[in-house]
Amino acid sequence: MFSLTVRRNFMIAHSLPRPAFGPAQGLHGATFVTEVTFRRRTLNEDAIVLDIGEAGDVLDAILAELNYKNLDEHPDFAGKLSTTEALAQYIADAVAAKIRGGRDGQALAGIDVTLRETPDAWASYSLEFDAG
Repeated sequence: MFSLTVRRNFMIAHSLPRPAFGPAQGLHGATFVTEVTFRRRTLNEDAIVLDIGEAGDVLDAILAELNYKNLDEHPDFAGKLSTTEALAQYIADAVAAKIRGGRDGQALAGIDVTLRETPDAWASYSLEFDAG
């Protein structure tokens, strides 16, 4: 399996209004290092997984909709908890929707999204694509 990873940062504000989240129940900020890994079983005709610039542009477009936003007010998170895990899934689904329509996107085996809140804590979500 081959992979290509691009990395970006984004900042959000949100609250997690459940007792399980302790002090994070109140409004607070978070900065995430976002890593998206694209996977392919075989390289394309240009001997790459995906164009790095295209991968970065797709991630930039998705994160632009989240960066410096209060997710408590974001329509896509209405009535939902914006945990790190939920954000990883949201980003993976959005990346998949944008990338799968391209020439090389059809041949991807899947993507992995990792959100790092600190050097010591992160969450990931993996999305597998059907072959063919």
